[in-house]
Amino acid sequence: MTTRLIASMDTGIDDALALAYLLAHHCTQAASGDPAEHGTCELLGVLATYGNVGAATAARNTRYVLDLFDREDVPVLQSSEHPSWADTFIPDAGCAQFHGPDGLGGHLPRHMAGENAPEADAPVDLSDGERTVSVGGYRPDDPHANPAEGAMPPGGVSTKRSDAPQRSKATTFLIDQVRRYGHELTVLATGPLTDIDAALRIAPDIASKLTLVMMGGSLTQPGNCWDGIAETNIIQDPEAADRVFHSGADITMVGLDVTHQCLLGSACTRQWRDHAADGRTRPQQALRLRFLADIADFSIAANKQADPRLFADGMPLHDPLAAAVALDPTLVGTLDIALQAQTATGDFTGVRGRTTGDPEGLIDPHATRVHVALQVDAPRFVNDFTQTIRML
Repeated sequence: MTTRLIASMDTGIDDALALAYLLAHHCTQAASGDPAEHGTCELLGVLATYGNVGAATAARNTRYVLDLFDREDVPVLQSSEHPSWADTFIPDAGCAQFHGPDGLGGHLPRHMAGENAPEADAPVDLSDGERTVSVGGYRPDDPHANPAEGAMPPGGVSTKRSDAPQRSKATTFLIDQVRRYGHELTVLATGPLTDIDAALRIAPDIASKLTLVMMGGSLTQPGNCWDGIAETNIIQDPEAADRVFHSGADITMVGLDVTHQCLLGSACTRQWRDHAADGRTRPQQALRLRFLADIADFSIAANKQADPRLFADGMPLHDPLAAAVALDPTLVGTLDIALQAQTATGDFTGVRGRTTGDPEGLIDPHATRVHVALQVDAPRFVNDFTQTIRML
């Protein structure tokens, strides 16, 4: 059985691991020739968006992973460069802590990370004071705004806001593919939902045809942002997330409720390194395994340092779990609930970026529901992820 996919990724470490999983999954299935055991993944393209890093850096990182797996045929389209509520995006220090300044833990080859890198993120000029700025989801005057080192430019910041959806070749591609394939296509979003929101606002007719698996949000657990309430992908663009939740699309939310149960530890990356060192392993395969082990070990160390209690056993496989659910929905158990992303902080308004039940669902049986993952077969997934990458 073939799962046809388009991915929207802000390619940092766990996005890169998710992409590798999809590609390795395809390679494993093709090699085994057993479609009953393993379905085939057909990746139509990747939309590279802002989030962990800037959109241009995400595009560069995505291309590197695809090239590493000899999949230059998969198109990469640079997409949303900033959230729907702002004109400019600046990466924050939290993402740099968990992904490194290049988004890949400092393990991007020098020829890709240096002056000849394709499309470096452009510096932001705020000298005209005519931009609304997002620092990792927060306005610069918010106490939670914490720009990555060297990322915050000088200049004034206005409160001007642009509500128009970002139109791009990437958005057009997404709309065209959803119209063409309908529910035979799954859209996987592992970054902010700005891309998906833009497509739905430009072409509302695709909502009834859209199957979306998204990594983001949290229903029963604290968030992982500075305030401990919001989840990173949602806080980047809560307005977009809220519109997507209410769009009527078929949405599965894979959030912290389940991703924090799926931890990849150093014993798993050691398997990859041992396989790479095996004399029977092809050089290109060994190169892939060492790169994936390097970036995963960076994340394992960063997560353990940030929360030694929760992540003592490894890094949470946020984006890889969402990718796996896109291929095999039986990995998770879900609760169908009317869902909202809160867009303001204050009395009787909530906390910006928090995902919670929408009270409308209590009084309207026809209110749009989202499938929220609350249970996960963590041992099965972590083992499958580890072995699929190891065997490639």
